[in-house]
Amino acid sequence: MLASVATFAIEGVESREVVVEADLRRGLPVFTIVGLPDAAVREARERVRAALLNSGLEFPLQRLTANLAPADVRKAGPSFDLALAAAVLAASGQVPREALGSYALCGELSLGGALRPVRGALAMAFGARAAGFERLIVPVENAGEAALVGRLEVLGVPDLARMVAVLRGEWRPDAPAPPAPFTAPAPADDLGDVRGQTDAKRALELAAAGGHNLLMIGPPGAGKTMLARRLPGILPDPSFEEAVEITRVHSVAGLGDGTLSRRRPFRAPHHTISISGLVGGGSTPRPGEISLAHRGVLFLDELAEFSRSALEALRQPLESGRVEVSRGQRAISFPAAAIMVGACNPCPCARSKDECVCNEVDHARYARRLSGPLLDRIDLVCELDATAPLELVEAGTTAETSATVRARVMAARDRQRERLTGTGALSNSEMDARSTRRHVRPEGLARSRLIEGHARRALTGRGHDRVLRLARTVADLAGRDSIQPGDVEEALGFRLGAETVAA
Repeated sequence: MLASVATFAIEGVESREVVVEADLRRGLPVFTIVGLPDAAVREARERVRAALLNSGLEFPLQRLTANLAPADVRKAGPSFDLALAAAVLAASGQVPREALGSYALCGELSLGGALRPVRGALAMAFGARAAGFERLIVPVENAGEAALVGRLEVLGVPDLARMVAVLRGEWRPDAPAPPAPFTAPAPADDLGDVRGQTDAKRALELAAAGGHNLLMIGPPGAGKTMLARRLPGILPDPSFEEAVEITRVHSVAGLGDGTLSRRRPFRAPHHTISISGLVGGGSTPRPGEISLAHRGVLFLDELAEFSRSALEALRQPLESGRVEVSRGQRAISFPAAAIMVGACNPCPCARSKDECVCNEVDHARYARRLSGPLLDRIDLVCELDATAPLELVEAGTTAETSATVRARVMAARDRQRERLTGTGALSNSEMDARSTRRHVRPEGLARSRLIEGHARRALTGRGHDRVLRLARTVADLAGRDSIQPGDVEEALGFRLGAETVAA
């Protein structure tokens, strides 16, 4: 007897429908799984057999063959256990075969029959809805996450026996609780804690307002890490759609907690990280740190100490906002729209200017660790000096809090969202060349300032567009529709810092 049921395999942050077919015939009792399974899927034979028997169900003592179609797609992970068990039960007549047509299933089985959560439940729910399924059966722990997808009935079941009761029409679980009202928690780190560093705070505000990449150069203890960790606190709360995107990436990576992500991610990998760890990949492609920072902040402390190959691998994601990973005959795409914040020392010895022992050769060698093409994708370069002792000990000194700066950033983002409606971009940094020409038109003296910037140090075509986008952000923070000469001058001041480092 033949039975089939649908489940889903994870590819990147998307899911692909997989049909599990079970064929039961007379013969020696053997259970074979075909369809390019990995070791975890092949081991499902033992988990399914034990789960059925320990749940009071029968495991057929006949020749059993399970096929995972399409057969040319590699199947990985334990999420196929539940679908395999359902197909075996239907083929042996223990559940009605016709009941499986409207269901998709995913979940890992324990030997006792309990369902364990799997990663990527949100992506599978999106796939089930797109494939036209009415219902999705998942472990209870994954039900809330999968229910974030509308127009799909999500059934969270605790064990195999309850799943059988659902297919027989004998039991129905309660619907997952709807997500709580969407409010992001208050940030723990406040910008008001930072003394001095006025230019760096301004650069941080511009980065938050327009989604621009930022590089901070300064001696140890100047406050680079402190400033970077306060960037999420001045970013606007993620919208519901952005929160779903963040949750989806983290769910696929196995980092989700089953609830909607309400805070923009902040990722700070160590400088010894590998290429695949930074941008994604591996034998079974997984999202890297830049994808885990999607819609948030990727902080690379000691930027010059990262391997050259890892940094160069960031060039394409920083430009397109996506990572394309090719493995064998398939290409997988991960989202990577993150603000990259880098921090490094001005020279190898990292001492103050008066105590520096580096010569020109040392400086040149250190500067070459950051290539010109990488720096060309960084809009803001800010040099920090050590904070003056008086600013550190002055008790009465107050600075703008994160809430004050965040209000300006949110107002600027609202202006951008209204202007960029229908373009697919959410901030100035995401504008393409056509949108840049349309929405950023410096005229008169502002245009002359831009031409003077080219004369001071030749800008690339990419650098020219990025100056325009940064100038647009400066104007948005000031609440202006037109680009003023001062906006272009400020953008060039931060941009030419990148040209100086490259030189």
